[in-house]
Order: sequence, then structure tokens, then C-alpha cells
Amino acid sequence: MRRAAAPKESRTNAILRLRFPPAQFHPAGPQWRSIIAFDKRSAKSFIRINERIRAREIRVIDENGEQLGILQPFEALKIARERGLDLVEVSPNAVPPVCRIQDYGRYLYEKEKSERAARKKQKVITIKEVKFSVTVDEHDYQTKKNQAVKFLLGGDKVKASLRFRGRQMAHRDLGYNIINRLIQDIGEAGVVEFMPRMEGTILHAILAPSKKAEAAKPKPAVPAQPAPVAPAAQ
Repeated sequence: MRRAAAPKESRTNAILRLRFPPAQFHPAGPQWRSIIAFDKRSAKSFIRINERIRAREIRVIDENGEQLGILQPFEALKIARERGLDLVEVSPNAVPPVCRIQDYGRYLYEKEKSERAARKKQKVITIKEVKFSVTVDEHDYQTKKNQAVKFLLGGDKVKASLRFRGRQMAHRDLGYNIINRLIQDIGEAGVVEFMPRMEGTILHAILAPSKKAEAAKPKPAVPAQPAPVAPAAQ
């Protein structure tokens, strides 16, 4: 009788078995979960500090921003320990690497704070779709055109799409006329990012906000402060 093949061990479990004795390792244990979490964090952002700095020489900056020159890591670490601080590698790709004497916990806090501020300043551009048909009437066309202009002035991109149904594929020129008319009617509110093109039975074009429209966007008015009233003379 043929014996069934043993289940194949995962790569993660194999690495952990090499790192720990069998008595200490269990795939569902808390130690396994903590190591995987550490590996994910280190893969995202690995910062060398203190004894982990492996360069022969480093350029050292103290906690006040002053240059201490090029030192060996053990000399810089000794200075950091005397001041009750850490030695943090802030520029590993420089020659020699740049390290700073500072509190490591505060460094991580400031780094995360600056990353959050940068994410807030990022402008998220979404693509809003405006759909047309070959048989669109004038009222619907004007409504959809105004929608597209509103999206562009709001800083979003616009995908103008038109679907051909059945025998309408024989009259593609009608669809091109509608999309080209939309591009002309939008004017300076947007620029063409992708010219009209066919994908299957759908004709579409991509419009992006123009820099002129963003520059001309009115800023919210600041309410005027009432002038102080002088007290009446007694």
C-alpha cells in the first residue's frame, strides 16, 4: 500500500525551527507571533542604533546639532552613554554614515509626526466618471457637462465615457462628436490627459484639472472684524 506524502512545512516554520530548539518552538505560540511582527516592522523600516551600527567610521552629530567629526562607533557610543542618550544612524547611505546622538524614542516620535504631517498635505486625486449615450439630448448633455466642470474645479479627474449598444457601433462618429464637444465646452477648466479612444464597446477620454483653473479658484473670504468703539467721554 502506498504511503501518503507528509505535508510540506512552510518556509516560516522551517526558519523558526532553525532559530529555536524544538522544545521552545510552537507554530501557534506567542513567541512565533512576536517574531513575525518584529520581522514585518523591520522590513518596513530598519534603523540601526547603538551596538547595531556596523560601519568602521561614522560622522557624528550631537544632540545640539554640532559636528563632533568622524569617529569610530564605540567612541561615539561612549559619548552617547555618558549623556544618557542613544546613537542613531540617520543617514546609512552616506560615506561615512551619519549618526546622531539623541533619544531614540523621541526620534521615532518626531519621525512619525513628520510622516503624518506629510500625509495630510498629500492631495488625493480621484477619478469621477460622467457617462453619455449616443442618443443623449441637449438637457442631459448640459447637466453632465456641468457635473464634469464641477469635478474638475474641485481638483478631481474626469472620465467621460460613452457606450455603444447594438447597431450604434456602426455610427462611432456620433460618439466621437459628443466627447470632442465636451472637451471643447469644458474650455480652461480642464486639460485632456487621454484623447478619446475605444475599449471594446466603450469610448472614453480622461480630463485633468488645469493649472489655470486651480490658480483662479476663489479663496474663502475672511469676515471683517468690527472696528473698536471708543468709550464716550464723561
